Amino acid sequence: MRPLDGITVVTLEHAIAAPFCTRQLADLGARVIKVERPGSGDFARAYDQRVRGLASHFVWTNRSKESLTLDVKHAEAPGILAGLLDRADVLVQNLAPGAAARLGLSYAALNAKHPRLIVCDISGYGSDGPYRDRKAYDLLIQSESGFLSVTGGPDAPAKAGCSIADIAAGMYAYSHILAALLQRGRSGCGCHIEVSMLESMVEWMSYPLYYAFEGAAPPPRAGAAHATIYPYGPFPAGDGRMVMLGLQNEREWQVFCIQVLERPDLAGDPRYASNALRTAAREELQPLIVDCFAGLSSEQLIARLDAAQIANARINDMHDVWQHPQLAARRRWIQVQTPAGPIPALLPPGEVDAFTPRMDAVPALGEHSDAILGELGWEPPEIARLRAIGAI
Repeated sequence: MRPLDGITVVTLEHAIAAPFCTRQLADLGARVIKVERPGSGDFARAYDQRVRGLASHFVWTNRSKESLTLDVKHAEAPGILAGLLDRADVLVQNLAPGAAARLGLSYAALNAKHPRLIVCDISGYGSDGPYRDRKAYDLLIQSESGFLSVTGGPDAPAKAGCSIADIAAGMYAYSHILAALLQRGRSGCGCHIEVSMLESMVEWMSYPLYYAFEGAAPPPRAGAAHATIYPYGPFPAGDGRMVMLGLQNEREWQVFCIQVLERPDLAGDPRYASNALRTAAREELQPLIVDCFAGLSSEQLIARLDAAQIANARINDMHDVWQHPQLAARRRWIQVQTPAGPIPALLPPGEVDAFTPRMDAVPALGEHSDAILGELGWEPPEIARLRAIGAI
């Protein structure tokens, strides 16, 4: 048994935020029926062809789902959607602003007939306010949330290399749906969940917000270094390779000076006796640290940091991560099927000894349409007719 065995999720989703949410639900055993546009499907299917002809974003966020093609604007669509929702526990959607309501799929429209249904709406900015109708993509939300103002180097901002605004919204939607299912188990009633990408990202920006509280200067853009803790970031070793290290407290600073830098004089220097002082003096400390590291290879430096129990890391690229020894030792990679054959996939983070996450295939577009419609009572000739008129 998995925690969400027996739970059915219907999702009208595209891109990343909603698909990432519903994939987590599928991992826990929910049946996720993904409604896609006939012919093209979720537009993330066409983002690239990097996974043996399939899109990298799509294979990441859509395993273990069933794909039903349906033109939601077709005259036949309301009956099919009604049949799906009669059997559903959760409806998730991240359509364009207002689209779900125009289709009759708002919580207000559905609640009377489906009082146990949990409806989760994911949007860029929320259902009201002056930004309600604006389109929102991950990079735009990174910008609006202030993330770009603290990320990058002194001369230019930089976006995050992955879709963090989508991921943030998807994870809040996922956790809220789990909470709503628990609540429904007590009350018997469904509920409405609304998650905005902007609010999700601003929550993640709370440290720099408070750092800039009441008009104080915000954290500067510091590249890969930490803006307000020092030393914390990348430093070159003598062989030219970069090593990431981080100090969190005064005890670690003392050990770092004595055992790693072999400069006990710095450990007792009052100019660097607190993190605030070291951060202010980073331009003085940087060349001192780099000079000490110049005589060490990256492996020697890492060995010295490890011996001193100073946190550190290699700056891995994607090829390094595929081969990461810790992931291999913990057997975190398994094979999942796709329309292009099996590919490796990372087991969901976290382990629960009571169940194994579901890791089923990434669906081809419309792969499950006939089977799902058959469950709803449509006979093969009727399904063929729906296909002929472009409904599915």
